[in-house]
Order: sequence, then structure tokens, then C-alpha cells
Amino acid sequence: MGLMGSGKSTVGALVATATGRPLIDTDTVISGATGKAVRQLWEEGGEAAYRLLESQVVLDALRGTAPCVIAAPGGVVLDPAVRAALVDAFVVWLRTDPATLAQRVRPGDHRPLLSDRPFEVLSAMAVERSHLYAEVADLTIDTDRIDTESVATAVLGHLRRLPANR
Repeated sequence: MGLMGSGKSTVGALVATATGRPLIDTDTVISGATGKAVRQLWEEGGEAAYRLLESQVVLDALRGTAPCVIAAPGGVVLDPAVRAALVDAFVVWLRTDPATLAQRVRPGDHRPLLSDRPFEVLSAMAVERSHLYAEVADLTIDTDRIDTESVATAVLGHLRRLPANR
């Protein structure tokens, strides 16, 4: 988990490959199921409708029988049902300073929330969500000065110490 641009998809893919588990990248699953891009779905149904789709994909993955790696969208932590379901999962919070995130993301691509003010929007999101990420996280990694391979290595080191079913 983490804000957009924190490296969830990239780190998730590295961890999934290293563990032999499937990667559930929420945006990819939603786009594949609907045949529509994130921006199009957002424009058609609005934020609330898209958040429902995100939550459902994450909840379905968490309820699945096979262990997997979930690259969860940053806003899914706002859903109390998802937070409750995360109790049985190993959750990693990729914590990143909004200034770093603003440099990493491209406003307008598939990130409809950013508009033309990425730093301001990401800063507000960090204030709104940080306590929720902290509430569900089993591991927090600051990603500002670390590459994705090193983040994945840190995650894998912690996974090796967990029971096999987590």
C-alpha cells in the first residue's frame, strides 16, 4: 500500500516473481475486466464508483485461497471493509514524501485525481491517509532514497520470517 507513485506495482511485481505468487495489480484487473482505462472509468462513474471497483478487487484477492501479492491502490485504505480484511494479510506500506511522489508521477496520464497540482494533492492525501496506512501496515518502508529492487529485497526478507500462509 501507499500513495500513487510509491512503487506499489513495480515492487509488487518483483516480490511476486521472487515468491512465485501471482500479482494482483488492481488497475490492471479493473481495466481487463471492464475493457476501459482508469481515466475513462473515472470520468464515466466518478471517484465513488471507481473506489467500489478497487475495493471489490482487493477484497476478492484477500478472500482467495491461494497466496498472492496485491498492488493495492492508495485509496483502498479509506474503505473500512478493506481495512478489516487486511488483518489476516501481510501489509507493506511504501511510505514516500509527497515531494518525491510529485516528481515521480505524471499528472493526467492515468491519475485523474492529480490534475495539474500533484504536490498539493499528494500532500493532502498523505495527511488524510497516513494514519490509516499505519493502522494496517505490518511493515513500513520509506522509499524516498531507495530503489525498487532494494525495497523488494527488504519485503522479501520480512516475508521469509513469516508463516507460509501469510
